[in-house]
Amino acid sequence: MRKSAECMAASHSRRMASVVSVGVSALVLTLYGCAGLNREPLETRMTDEQQFWLVNALFDHKYSIDETALALGVPESTVETLRTWPAPKTARWAPGPGVKVLPYPGGRHPRIGFLEGAINPERGTKASVFAPWDQHAYAVVDVPEAIFSNLGLLYLAHTHVPTIWSEKGVTIPPVDWTRNVDGSMEHQRILPNGVAFGARIAPRPDGADMEMWLRNGTPEPLTGLRTQVCVMLKGVAGFNGQTNDNKVFDAPVAYTKADGAERYALTAWDHCTRVWGNQKCPCMHSDPTFPDCAPGETVRVRGRIVFVDGAGVEGVVRELKAEFGG
Repeated sequence: MRKSAECMAASHSRRMASVVSVGVSALVLTLYGCAGLNREPLETRMTDEQQFWLVNALFDHKYSIDETALALGVPESTVETLRTWPAPKTARWAPGPGVKVLPYPGGRHPRIGFLEGAINPERGTKASVFAPWDQHAYAVVDVPEAIFSNLGLLYLAHTHVPTIWSEKGVTIPPVDWTRNVDGSMEHQRILPNGVAFGARIAPRPDGADMEMWLRNGTPEPLTGLRTQVCVMLKGVAGFNGQTNDNKVFDAPVAYTKADGAERYALTAWDHCTRVWGNQKCPCMHSDPTFPDCAPGETVRVRGRIVFVDGAGVEGVVRELKAEFGG
């Protein structure tokens, strides 16, 4: 029994960290496809996309060798070789004006705790928004983490409670962010019943603007379209204490203060129906609800994540309330 439990625990841990895109795992074929006969340097045999994900994980997110190997689906020895390659130490895809916004690479769980509530997290809804005071400190925003409806739970960006699809044994294929030349990123998914949804995130000087949309491809109205948008703080030093004592929930704004410093991270959405946080993760939420959606109709909600370095957070809260309601 003990051996079985240990095997199950190891399998559980691997699943939580093993979200890998097909395009990235193709790195193995690029590097080893010639049965070792290709003598060109490894970096010259990588596509631009493979180089992007390598630099994004290893240098931008400061992943360890084993985390990078897991995220890319390659041997650790390959990452060891490429770590010394004279590449730019930031992602080759140039962000637009403002803070750095990048796809979260997967391979490392974005939470500190409550991992049993987010098994096998999908990376394709998760964006890293980097703090303006530290090029390697980032909050991971899950856009969206979940979408509920009158039909039940339409979508969940990890495995936890059952969705209407998992109850039927249907798997929703993972999709990565599409990166645009202006530094923004987008994703979209079409569910088996014809409901489609997606998100866009774009850098701004103090954070990122966000938008989510949902299109009703069913013959019946969709109602109760409550979402969860999780801002996970594990990657931002000073904000990642497992407590809610450093957070304020003032709908539609949720914000947190750094330990021992006048630094803040804030988030807000329009049509917000709940602000809250899970101290175990730790995370904070401003969760919007889409308007009711008739067949063939598309509905949208807007949000923002903001970093403040210094005094004046009260003014930023007022501005967010004026723009997003509350």
